[in-house]
Amino acid sequence: MTLHANGTLAVKSWDEKPYSEVAGQPKLTRAAVVYTYHGDLEAEGSVEYLMCYAGNNIAYFIGYEQITGRLGDRSGSFVLQHDGTFEAGTVKVTLTIVPGSATGDLRGLLGSGVGGGKEEVVISLNYEIA
Repeated sequence: MTLHANGTLAVKSWDEKPYSEVAGQPKLTRAAVVYTYHGDLEAEGSVEYLMCYAGNNIAYFIGYEQITGRLGDRSGSFVLQHDGTFEAGTVKVTLTIVPGSATGDLRGLLGSGVGGGKEEVVISLNYEIA
């Protein structure tokens, strides 16, 4: 049975450092970020992003986040894969729960979702526990 979770995320900390800044080429950075989640997902997550600031004023990012907390009425942890963009102050991200990554009451968790927003980032996940 597919379940649905809605919520928001807030940045608790953001530490971003460039690892490649070559004139005439996109800037590449690495960011260590901690998020707090509220809503159907009550949790804290730690993600490592690789980011590319392209010449088109869009930042592209990918990352893996370890999330620990409660999803619905179950507790545990899982890894969430992020693939997104940041443009004109707006985040758009596709989220995938990494199969086999869940622990505790969330063991067997599968699913995906999206996130987006400007000031507040809203997330939506469709998931099941196999």
